[in-house]
Amino acid sequence: MFDTGNTGFMLLATSLVMLMTPGLAFFYGGLVGRKSVLTIMMQSFVSMGITTILWFAVGYSLCFSGGEGGIIGNLHNAFLLGVDANQIFGDGHIPLVVFIAYQMMFAVITPALITGAFTNRIKFGAYIIFLISWQLFVYFPFVHMIWGGGLLQTWGVLDFAGGIVVHATAGMAALASVFYVGKRKVISAGPHSIPLVALGTGLLWFGWYGFNAGSELRVDQITSLAFLNTDIAASFAAITWLIVEVIKTGKPKFLGLLTGAVAGLATITPAAGFVSLPVAALIGIIAGFVSFFAVELKNKMKWDDALDVWGVHGVGGILGVILLGIFASKVINPAGADGLLRGNLSFFIKEVVAVLAASVYAFVFTYFMLFAISFVTEVKVSEEEQELGVDKTLHGEDAYL
Repeated sequence: MFDTGNTGFMLLATSLVMLMTPGLAFFYGGLVGRKSVLTIMMQSFVSMGITTILWFAVGYSLCFSGGEGGIIGNLHNAFLLGVDANQIFGDGHIPLVVFIAYQMMFAVITPALITGAFTNRIKFGAYIIFLISWQLFVYFPFVHMIWGGGLLQTWGVLDFAGGIVVHATAGMAALASVFYVGKRKVISAGPHSIPLVALGTGLLWFGWYGFNAGSELRVDQITSLAFLNTDIAASFAAITWLIVEVIKTGKPKFLGLLTGAVAGLATITPAAGFVSLPVAALIGIIAGFVSFFAVELKNKMKWDDALDVWGVHGVGGILGVILLGIFASKVINPAGADGLLRGNLSFFIKEVVAVLAASVYAFVFTYFMLFAISFVTEVKVSEEEQELGVDKTLHGEDAYL
């Protein structure tokens, strides 16, 4: 018998996570120049279509069918064969199809996160190949290993809503793509519309409640905890970033406030359902501080990660997993684990090893995958195309008349 309350909540959470991808499109769209708005927004929206098709064909099956204790699942549920609308999933007694839809929305947004790093520099056809390949060889295996009964889950690794699966892998893939495509030949004047960035941040923040609280897959006290932890961490991170920026520049900058909020959201993601409310505040403060200086380091090293995907999502995801290993408490969530502060060194080591291994793999695979794609189709946009604007040269459209 389905639990109608849990089912209704999970349908709402699924819708919230879906909204994050358009939110990301607005967030990134505002950060780029006027001649690149449509290109980067399309890269987010096209993931909604292609990833849905891929998830239907093989994604769900590879992530959640078979492969117990392994790296990847099987194809027994390819094209959703064998999936019945009457099947019940999990302790929350929700329909299996709701779980499939919920996880699909995670798959949609994860590769879209990467696009902010290589803005203005990748051909659309190459991006499509990248999108599909990255899902198959990075995202799907880590979903299976951590959430689908695979290797890392059986080892005892925890990741409440995607610090490893989503943010660490996407952030390190973003850095690898920056190293491969190189610096932009034509640098835009900067964010062309901070109000668009604010709109995107609001949609992301709103959607993140479904991202984190929904990861409990039912309505209980942990759902509520994850919801509030999400808001607390984002708020503390936003204000921490603002304060640090005032100290550094003498001015409170709106863009910094917005970026800090997203850094806090990314960092609390793996720990949202496993730590207390005061710890969530501490995680937010650490996230705002560390991510700010990660972006400063990127600028000093002259890495052309255009929209700070590595500094916000990559560093945030890695940091959040490490902090989970330190602060996790079974008093807070009996289904979780005790962290380093509660004497569990083993769990801390597992979290650190898992997130570092995932990060290295995502970086190395992404770099060589882009190199391999270059033998199939041209990857990099030319200097002339950058000068004229990729919206016009790649898509024949203009965002503004």
